[in-house]
Amino acid sequence: MRFGFSVFKSIKVFRITSFCKQDIGYCIRSRWYTTNAAEPEESASKTAKKERVKFKRLDGSMDTSTSSYQQRSEYSKTLEENHNKFISLARSGGGEKAMQRHTQVNKKLFVRDRLRLLLDEYCDNTFLEIGTLAGFGMPYGDIPCASTVIGVGKIHGTWCAISANDGTVKGGTMYPIGVKKQLRCQEIGLHNRLPCVYVVDSGGAFLPLQADIFADKEHGGKTFANEAIFSALKIPQIAIVCGSCTAGGAYVPTMCDEAVIVDKIGTIFLGGPPLVRAATGEKVSAEDLGGATLHCKVSGCTDHFAANEEEAFDVGRDIVASLNADLPSEPESWLEPLYSTNELPGIDPATPGSMKKIIARLTDGSRFHEFKTLYGPTLVTGMAFIKGHLVGIVGNDGALTANAATKGAHFVELCCHRQIPIIFLQNLPPEGSITDIGDGESMGDVIRARSKMMTAVACAKVPKITVIVGDSFGPSNFAMCGRAFSPRFLFMWPSARIGISSQEESQFGGVELDSDETLELDSKTGERFKRQVSALYSSGRLWDDGIILPQHTRQVLGMCLSITSQHGQEEHTKFGVFRM
Repeated sequence: MRFGFSVFKSIKVFRITSFCKQDIGYCIRSRWYTTNAAEPEESASKTAKKERVKFKRLDGSMDTSTSSYQQRSEYSKTLEENHNKFISLARSGGGEKAMQRHTQVNKKLFVRDRLRLLLDEYCDNTFLEIGTLAGFGMPYGDIPCASTVIGVGKIHGTWCAISANDGTVKGGTMYPIGVKKQLRCQEIGLHNRLPCVYVVDSGGAFLPLQADIFADKEHGGKTFANEAIFSALKIPQIAIVCGSCTAGGAYVPTMCDEAVIVDKIGTIFLGGPPLVRAATGEKVSAEDLGGATLHCKVSGCTDHFAANEEEAFDVGRDIVASLNADLPSEPESWLEPLYSTNELPGIDPATPGSMKKIIARLTDGSRFHEFKTLYGPTLVTGMAFIKGHLVGIVGNDGALTANAATKGAHFVELCCHRQIPIIFLQNLPPEGSITDIGDGESMGDVIRARSKMMTAVACAKVPKITVIVGDSFGPSNFAMCGRAFSPRFLFMWPSARIGISSQEESQFGGVELDSDETLELDSKTGERFKRQVSALYSSGRLWDDGIILPQHTRQVLGMCLSITSQHGQEEHTKFGVFRM
């Protein structure tokens, strides 16, 4: 009766207007009754609960004055200086003479100046360049940037996968590593459903290496097949022709949904004027044979005529603006880590307990919701926010034991059920360092557990991003989402190493040698392995998407998460059979 009477008094005071009914509902829900209409708001403000923070704070404190930290910092500084030299060399194109010929004689813009016109903003914080060091150390010589700049950047707020030929490197000629790089750009576009923009200025394939470029499934022809398939999947394909499109390259713009061509410098033909003259004796200009006027007015191979490159990129931007494409999910605000990212270069990932120190410098507010803390402790798993994006983190803090792999499989399943992206932080010591494999049964347990984790990681449809922060030796690389398991992006720190086995394990392969043979092999084999497991060797062959400095890891991960958020996730994970 008291409850009904109190409500009745409130109705009488408020005269049962719709406004007062709403207030009455509020009062009933809050178990507070009155005849004074002004008091509910006042009381609500008094009883409002303070918002609780998400996740516990990690203890990332460390003594930066120790000799080990200082030595590691100096070592990382040396690697950083070497890395910056290679980056500068890669971004300078084909050299001073080639640059003068390209810009002054041919009156063309340098590829990176073209990107400045195309993108909303062009810098390391807004353009995620992929494979900058690809092409260095190849058997056929150094090919700066593999003669093609690829990456992901924003055009009118929409993330797009960009592939742009560098005409200063052998005239934009495509080497095998360049073909691989262009296909990687398309793969990123497919996995993340990004519009693909091709800035074309290429002399076609490098004919002396045609056996490694033309005939196979993952060779040059795959580029054209992908354009058709992606278009069918409603992934827009756009071309801006700023130079030659010769031979097979002629199909890059013609297979696209829309194509722009620049007057006087943009050409599309199967064989250029020299080939026509050799075959028919006829003299014809490049413009008459395959210029902008011909293809926009007669052949219809291109759709938009541009008087100059500036106009061409304005038209290209307008095409992207007309796509009605999804925009990325951008969190409004987030907390910076409590510990400086500039301390990351001084952390040795091989030191036990270092993984949580690394995570504390990557996550918002250094907060982390750890999963199965006491079980399989050599694998650190848990939830966190990075730049406002909720992620699952899987990081190695030692060998991938049977318990650690079982824990990893369980955590990956959770992330898939909740549709949460996963960040893998690889730090995998050589297999010989695992101490809990004492007999056949123990080894079987490890193999079975790792197989479960591999199954979970391989089948996971959520975005997967991998960073190799330390060593990555042996098949545990697969369970931690190595390149073969198709992460959306994969990066390495300059000090990282990758291979089947370490330099120390692989020198002699278990063969007994006398002292003289040992010394000789120690020098030859050791030096070869040291080179082949390095991050620079990996990046030169595009085994990864680039070397990133430790202090830039959080920024790069934030960009990757923004990119993966643009299309969202439509497909749910379906797992295969787990060997229990």
